[in-house]
Amino acid sequence: MPYGEVKGLLTDIGTEELAHFEMISAILYQLTKDLSIEEIKASGFDTYFVDHTTGIYPVAASGTPFTAAYFQSKGDIITDLHEDMAAEQKARTTYDNILRFADDPDVRDPIKFLREREIVHYQRFGEALRITQDKLDSKNFYACNPVFDKKCGRK
Repeated sequence: MPYGEVKGLLTDIGTEELAHFEMISAILYQLTKDLSIEEIKASGFDTYFVDHTTGIYPVAASGTPFTAAYFQSKGDIITDLHEDMAAEQKARTTYDNILRFADDPDVRDPIKFLREREIVHYQRFGEALRITQDKLDSKNFYACNPVFDKKCGRK
């Protein structure tokens, strides 16, 4: 990351994203900690329970386990910032979908907060993209990677 102000922005967002993971984990723990075996079977939670009991194991609604492959990085600041913006929109959409199903205020309220933060992150990544593009040759900022092409597009 060649620009200090963008580094700081990314550090702030990354730190907050870890807190989001913690909040989602806490919600899941609270929803599952007192389930009876009958409730586990009736809810379809039994296959998860067999492998993880009620422990928090990051897995998509489809059953696909979390993988580091979700972290898309090309090492090109413009490409990566666009990917970051897309990831924030995908997270917002996921929260929108959760809100369509959830009726418990103890679930809805933190999900609404997390959704708002994804919107802010999207805007902040857009700000980082603007900062980056402003520092590159505006007629040709897709032609170089400022991390490796040291003389390319610097103002």
